[in-house]
Amino acid sequence: MAFASSLSAQTGPANTNAAPAPLNWTTERDHRNMMEQLGITKLRPGRNGNANATNNVANYDQAKANPYPDWPDALTLKNGQKVTTPEMWWKQRRPEIVEDFEREVVGRVPKDVPKVTWMVTTQATDRVVGKLPVVAKQLVGHVDNSGCPGINVDIQMTLVTPANVKGRMPVLMMFGGFGGGGFPLRPGETEPTNRFSAFFRNIKFNDPPSTEQLIAAGWGYATIIPASIQADNGAGLTKGIIGLCNKGQPRKPDDWGALRAWAWGAARGLDYLETDPTVDAKHVGIEGVSRFGKAALVTMAFEPRFAMVLVGSSGEGGAKPHRRDFGEAVENLTGSGEYHWMAGNFLKYGAAEATFGSKTANDLPVDAPELIALCAPRPTFISYGVPEKGDANWLDHQGSYMATVAAGPVFRLLGAKDIGDTNDYHVAKMPPVNTGLLDSELAWRQHDGGHEDRSNMKYFIEWANKLMNYPPPASLPGKN
Repeated sequence: MAFASSLSAQTGPANTNAAPAPLNWTTERDHRNMMEQLGITKLRPGRNGNANATNNVANYDQAKANPYPDWPDALTLKNGQKVTTPEMWWKQRRPEIVEDFEREVVGRVPKDVPKVTWMVTTQATDRVVGKLPVVAKQLVGHVDNSGCPGINVDIQMTLVTPANVKGRMPVLMMFGGFGGGGFPLRPGETEPTNRFSAFFRNIKFNDPPSTEQLIAAGWGYATIIPASIQADNGAGLTKGIIGLCNKGQPRKPDDWGALRAWAWGAARGLDYLETDPTVDAKHVGIEGVSRFGKAALVTMAFEPRFAMVLVGSSGEGGAKPHRRDFGEAVENLTGSGEYHWMAGNFLKYGAAEATFGSKTANDLPVDAPELIALCAPRPTFISYGVPEKGDANWLDHQGSYMATVAAGPVFRLLGAKDIGDTNDYHVAKMPPVNTGLLDSELAWRQHDGGHEDRSNMKYFIEWANKLMNYPPPASLPGKN
């Protein structure tokens, strides 16, 4: 497969009229450049997730988790006026929220992003998912790089559909960043071992892989590879789609980060799916776990063509409120390890010393409830596991539940149902593990598995089938 790559920086342009060569910076150099642009001289250190650490240990005491208990109200305009009608939401409040997220949190997609041209590189009808026969297509979306030939971006995606289902079917696009491209094997073949597959093979799951569950339910799935869109590190910001749009030069403070870039790539994958005769383009969902759970939520929030989302274990930058001091914190996302996910401006909220003074999470104009609310009224399923199985307390399950409750009024305003918790978000408490709140467009379920959402996939499929009135497997065309 081809992945996004870049030519190394050269000593200088061949002549004074030539464009500068793409930079080949380290993460540390890029991070320092953004701090310099923003006038930041010192950042607060991120929380330490090691409970045995001697300093700056993450807080896991719920009594101390809400230093900023009052969050921005998704249904109050900046001028203080309450949003009381869907029209006010779509024409006034939603644009305000989008602007705040684009400027301060996830960044702006450039207006002149180059065109993507898709081609099928491999098509196979002799493959299986589990023991189920499927049709598989391997695709490449080549991004026009004529404006900066030194940077090449080829989006990698695989589309897999059940062989015995005719006509158009719903498809779940999955961010496949943790090993494997999603292309199924021939009967009897064994998947090559890599560090990710070896890790997961040592875990005992109660449920089949999500891909098998989807195919068995008459769904298709598309696996898209985030690293083929944008690298998951700061050194990659002068490469990938972000670097291509900037011609290999550093970001400006409101330029997009990796989360928004991955979301853009998913939207370009949806462009292709809309042309495929096996795909019900009005019922394509987006899914991801961990950092790709954040990306799935951002994708759903900013791309209205996605019909549903499964947000797996997303934590800080996803469904977890920035204002909660529990586990991971804003400062972890402003340091050099994870800052590339966000817009450069996000660094301001971890600043201890700067030309503008200092800022904290409480200075953010928006928070996780608004990000969830941007998905309304489309079906939105927030999923987590349990710490005992590896879905760490670091992710702040309780805070994410509070954010889901806080987003509920927007769903209700737009004619959808929320999760059904009538408590104010300040006092809302998670239901017991394995108790799903799945009777509405906004859904919540904490499963008893780990840092994955295959344990919730069968619940997601049943929930989505009901909302879109898709037949159960026994009544699907081509089923025996």
